[in-house]
Amino acid sequence: MSGPFSLRGKRALVTGANTGIGQAIAVGLAEAGAHVVAAGRRSCAQTIEMIGDSAEELILDLADPVAAAGALPGDLDILVNNAGLIRRADSVEYSEADWDDVMDVNLKAVFLLCQAFGRAAIAQGRSGRIVNIASLLSFQGGIRVPAYTASKHGVAGLTKILANEWAGQGINVNAVAPGYIATANTAALRDDPERSRAILERIPAGRWGDPADIAGAVTFLCTPAANYVTGAVLNVDGGWLAR
Repeated sequence: MSGPFSLRGKRALVTGANTGIGQAIAVGLAEAGAHVVAAGRRSCAQTIEMIGDSAEELILDLADPVAAAGALPGDLDILVNNAGLIRRADSVEYSEADWDDVMDVNLKAVFLLCQAFGRAAIAQGRSGRIVNIASLLSFQGGIRVPAYTASKHGVAGLTKILANEWAGQGINVNAVAPGYIATANTAALRDDPERSRAILERIPAGRWGDPADIAGAVTFLCTPAANYVTGAVLNVDGGWLAR
C-alpha cells in the first residue's frame, strides 16, 4: 500500500481500543498500513486478534492521567485520544466526584497525552498526527451530562490551541465529533422505540452511525492526504448538526 492514503511505516496508539469506536479506529489504521498500539484499561485482546501481527497491547488507565502520560511510548507517529467517560445526573444533583472523574479521563488525560506526544516528537524533530474524539456535545449542551459536555467543549478548544502551537513543528492536531453511533453506549437509546425514532427523525442520513464511519474519518486525518488539515473538528453525524 502506498500513496496519500497510506500509513505504511507509521506507529499509531489508540486509547479505548478494546471495543466500539476505538476498536474500529484501531482496525482502520491497521488496514491503512499502520502498526497499532491498542491501549485500554481493560484487555484489547479481541482488537489484537482482529488486526493480527501489526498490533500490540498497552494497558493504560486514564483515571490516573499523569501515570498514563508517563507510560506513553516515545516513538509514536499518531495518537488517537478516543477513550472517554460519561456520568449522568441532573445538574443540581451532580457530584464533585463524578465531575472530577469525567474531567480527568476526558480532558486532563487528553491534554497530558497530547503534551507527552508533542514533547517527544518536537525533541526528535519528527512530524506527527493527533486526532481527538470530540462529540456533538462539543457544540450543544445536552441534558444531565454537565461534566461530559464541558469536557467535550474543552477537547474542541484544546485541539485548536495545540494545532496553533504545533503546526509549524509538523504536528497536525484535529478532532472528530461523532454523532449517534451504534455502540454499547447507545444500546439503551436504540432499544427504546420512541427515543430511537425521535433521534432518527433528526438525522438526515436516516440511520445510526457505524463505528467504521468514525474510523474512516480518523484514518483520513492521519494520512498524508490531510497534510494541510489542522485545527479542524470534523462532524461525522449523518447531518445532525446541519439540521
